[in-house]
Amino acid sequence: MEMGTNFVLLAVLTVSYLFTSIHGFAPSGWTKGSATFYGGSDASGTMGGACGYGDLYSAGYGTRTAALSSALFNDGTACGQCYKIMCDFKADTQWCKKGVSVTVTATNFCPPNYALPSDNGGWCNPPRQHFDMAQPAWEKIGIYRGGIVPVLFQRAPCKKHRGVRFTINGRDYFELVMVTNIGAAGSIQAMSVKGSKTAGWMPMSRNWGANWQSNGYLNGQSLSFKVTVSDGTTLVFPDIVPSNWAFGQTFSSRLQFK
Repeated sequence: MEMGTNFVLLAVLTVSYLFTSIHGFAPSGWTKGSATFYGGSDASGTMGGACGYGDLYSAGYGTRTAALSSALFNDGTACGQCYKIMCDFKADTQWCKKGVSVTVTATNFCPPNYALPSDNGGWCNPPRQHFDMAQPAWEKIGIYRGGIVPVLFQRAPCKKHRGVRFTINGRDYFELVMVTNIGAAGSIQAMSVKGSKTAGWMPMSRNWGANWQSNGYLNGQSLSFKVTVSDGTTLVFPDIVPSNWAFGQTFSSRLQFK
């Protein structure tokens, strides 16, 4: 009997390992948190934000987005991550919609002492795990008059159309590259750049949100990027930026994390 049990356990662990190895990103378990909403019924008030994505409509994130509390945002390392969220109906039968969930992308930061409830500090204060969701996304799981609801959430794979995009801002000797539309794990762990005239890969550092910086002089060179996302998967985007690039331009690739 013990041998049979061990065999079943080994089979489960093997399938789990293979899923993670093949697919790169595996969903996490469910965690308790809370959620409010902001930005208006059309989510127009969610534009911009601490991840730097700017116009969330044109960037492809739409209205299914959220600002994360300090405990989740983690100084911007969570930018681009996706979360599946459902209202905890067992904890709140009055304001929760039963049996529905919504997947949102982290695009903003909910600062401490924001949206203060009358009883116990700010909902976004540490160590709370809180989502200030775009109103249309929140209303998928909660009833408007409730305002705040308990939720269950988990990391989920990001499903994005087409390839990863790179927007280059900054100035000479300071390239600030914003990376958007990242599938699967969604967030970046490490990034490097290589110019057609450089000796090799040059590590980049996170400047803020989804913006990564290089201090090399890369003008007049075609650029390649090496991107590692938070599940450890790495993709190389060779010569994605042509040599006649200019600051402010966006370049789309055909490659995507899966």
